[in-house]
Amino acid sequence: MNPFQKNESKETLFLPVSTEEVLPRPPSSPKKPSPKIFGSSYPLSIAFIVVNEFCERFSYYGMKAVLTLYFLYFLHWNEDTSTAVYHAFSSLCYFTPILGAAIADSWLGKFKILSLLGLSLIALGTGGIKPCVAAFGGDQFEEKHAEARTRYFSVFYLSINAGSLISTFVTPMLRGDVKCFGDDCYALAFGVPGLLMVVALVVFTMGSKTYRKPPPEGNIVAQVIKCIWFAICNRYRNRSGNIPKRQHWLDWAAEKYPKHLIMDVKALTRILFLYIPLPMFWALLDQQGSRWTLQANKMNGDLGFFVLQPDQMQVLNPFLVLIFIPLFDLIIYRLISKCRINFSSLRKMTVGMILASLAFAVAGLVEIKINGMTHPQPASQEIFLQVLNLAHGDIKVTVLGRRNNSLLVESVNSFQNTTHYSKLHLETKIQDLHFHLKYNNLSVYNENSVEEKNCYHLVVHEDEGSISSVLVKDIGIKPDNRMTAIRFINTLHKDINISLDADVPLSVGKDYGMSAYKTVLRGEYPAVHFKTEDRDFFLNLGLLDFGTTYLFVITNITNQGLQTWKTEEISANKLSIAWQLPQYILVTAAEVMFSITGLEFSYSQAPSSMKSVLQAAWLLTVAVGNVIVLVVAQFSGLVQWAEFILFSCLLLAVCLIFSIMGYYYVPLTSERVHKPMDKQVPHTQGSMLNLETKNTRL
Repeated sequence: MNPFQKNESKETLFLPVSTEEVLPRPPSSPKKPSPKIFGSSYPLSIAFIVVNEFCERFSYYGMKAVLTLYFLYFLHWNEDTSTAVYHAFSSLCYFTPILGAAIADSWLGKFKILSLLGLSLIALGTGGIKPCVAAFGGDQFEEKHAEARTRYFSVFYLSINAGSLISTFVTPMLRGDVKCFGDDCYALAFGVPGLLMVVALVVFTMGSKTYRKPPPEGNIVAQVIKCIWFAICNRYRNRSGNIPKRQHWLDWAAEKYPKHLIMDVKALTRILFLYIPLPMFWALLDQQGSRWTLQANKMNGDLGFFVLQPDQMQVLNPFLVLIFIPLFDLIIYRLISKCRINFSSLRKMTVGMILASLAFAVAGLVEIKINGMTHPQPASQEIFLQVLNLAHGDIKVTVLGRRNNSLLVESVNSFQNTTHYSKLHLETKIQDLHFHLKYNNLSVYNENSVEEKNCYHLVVHEDEGSISSVLVKDIGIKPDNRMTAIRFINTLHKDINISLDADVPLSVGKDYGMSAYKTVLRGEYPAVHFKTEDRDFFLNLGLLDFGTTYLFVITNITNQGLQTWKTEEISANKLSIAWQLPQYILVTAAEVMFSITGLEFSYSQAPSSMKSVLQAAWLLTVAVGNVIVLVVAQFSGLVQWAEFILFSCLLLAVCLIFSIMGYYYVPLTSERVHKPMDKQVPHTQGSMLNLETKNTRL
């Protein structure tokens, strides 16, 4: 007995795309029309699905928004490891839809997979939700409302980006503006998205009675795999030249599997062939939460009216999507149509690839500009040295040695404010340097040990009629997490405790003692509490800016009283985060043209029994794209701007390949994809044979 006959029901198991007639079946009983939203062609069930998707996407994107900085600053991983793990997680989220789709189409159905598995187990749940919710929404429409179903995918994508917009704006604020145990509150930033998952479950369950629930149609994934495997094996067994060739390699499965299954698998493989180049697009798009966030972390987020956190910059993407979707649907696409240009789905996706490639080229240029403004780092057998003169007159400093005798020949003024470092060359990794100090009529020689690849301050001060110096190592790099770093030199004859925040006070020893570095939040510090053994006083430190390292000297100058003198060791981030705006505009336009079109294209071209499977295959391309980023981040060894340019060039090459493949693709019409089985196939043998011949060219 044919193993597929026992699964036949009133619902069609497979869509026939053959040239042969299909025997008519008894008409099914009329179905009660589903309630509509305010008299429109949209079923009421769509409202519950869209709200559910909003909450689920709020949870997913809200958690991902802070994930990279969580790895970087809470777990203290480096940038490459943080990027790799971020994309490994994203890849896992997009690999699991294959499992979710198989269960949905085969056993539980799309409704049960959404309400039971997908929303109960978040780790595997995203795999249950992703392939099912879009297709489940499409199932709510009757065939006479095909145009409304096409618009539904835009509404569906709007709900995704509305949830993403709010979550990527709110969760970084919960992380950065709320403090837990004196640090960023990652617990709250992860907890709120978790709560939204509960809301998603409640909303989706409330609409249960309004849903159209197509029954599961057997283990489709297993049937497809077995059919393909049998065709390959059968072709290999009959490879003799005496055996007549068949029109398509899948026709070798005809001995065991029904014609309509083979034709459905043909349609499926034609689309999967087109999916091969797509992962490279997702490799670029998904770096907004990793590499682009790390790039924003090196820029100045102060926009004047608002201070933007680096992980909040991602909010531009969903915000622009909400603008671009109606802009493209209602204006741009219609203008193109009026110009009689056939702007097909595959052409839209090709243009989207080109725009994403341009976005990464722009990101590479921004990275080059950032590097040009970054504090330089000493190379091997080099150090950077800066002289700080705390004496009351000019001092001339000379470094003795055949390689450095021409450096530091100019006098250093008293309390001269400069961020300039002099580069000194070493003979070995660790070396003793000899300094000659001239102050008025005094001449002093000092010796200090230094180590390569470090930055130092030579602090010169008066010492009972003479001069003395101390060499201290600097932090050398900009402070992390958009903080500011400060330290103090105490010229008083008493120890000082400084209270900058709720933490333990910072202690500074007397007589030119120097404190350790302390990182604090950016902001104004007009009245900082200083305490000695016999008095308390408050001093104004002014504005402490992003990414800056400050050195404060506490002095007691006659007629001026106690005060602080501030100098910048490392300057603030000067490049505004607004420089990322062009690349976000380009990549969002690319996403609207590529992703929305791809969702609708996948549904429209999928055989009726395999829609969730094909949706999962579409999402699988996202998973592979994240794997590409993971590999490049871990093993390329490229500087960041070169990595951006590499991705841009790779996508451009892939775009050329995809455009050639799309040129030869013959799309299936809506009638052929969604035609019921109980209708007889018209006698259009000639056109069907021509279509099938074109299909097999791939």
